Amino acid sequence: MAEVRTGSAEQALQTPRAAGLAGVLFAVLLAAAIVLVRLGIPEGADAVTAEGLTDSTRRSAVEAALALVPFAGIFFLWFVGVVRTHVGEAEDKFLATVLLGSGLVFVATMFGAAAAAAAVLATAHPAGATPSLPTWDFGRHFAYTLMTGYAMRMAAVFACSLSVMGHRLGVLPRWLTLLGFLAALMLLFVASNVPWAELVFPAWSLVLSSYILVVSSRRARPGAGATAS
Repeated sequence: MAEVRTGSAEQALQTPRAAGLAGVLFAVLLAAAIVLVRLGIPEGADAVTAEGLTDSTRRSAVEAALALVPFAGIFFLWFVGVVRTHVGEAEDKFLATVLLGSGLVFVATMFGAAAAAAAVLATAHPAGATPSLPTWDFGRHFAYTLMTGYAMRMAAVFACSLSVMGHRLGVLPRWLTLLGFLAALMLLFVASNVPWAELVFPAWSLVLSSYILVVSSRRARPGAGATAS
């Protein structure tokens, strides 16, 4: 009975290539969006100057980031869905619930931060009127609070729960689970205070997805013969 259960779990935990591809696309798009937002809506004294309100280069950077965010969210949801579906009955229901919930809240808060950034653009260039510094400053702080204060903490919960699940089920190596825990700690306690620290999440996602792609490609070669036998 135990042997049958173990065998079925191992078969269910062979993550498909689609999860790795979706994770890589998500990581690249999210990293690009974060960099563009950081460049387009900077923090600090430079952000409240007249140049920060009217610079067309910064405006174009934010517009490009806003165009990438929805696709990053779609690929992230695809990544979560494929992983959970393939894990199947072997998954821990508690961890799976935390994983799914944190993933959904992360996407929602990222979309909210993108909407706040879009509002910053709209108020910075209101059809020929003079931009309002207080309105610009409010929108800028609101966007960064959503991204670094809430979205990245949900990303930390996601990374932690996925690392615990991967360790318990034996589908992730020890070094990758430790990397996930380290990324979670940085996102929880550092990202809200240190600029650019939010890039830790797409970096971890890229490493995880690359590992999934490598493992799935290795299993695909001898897998056909083993499955047939």
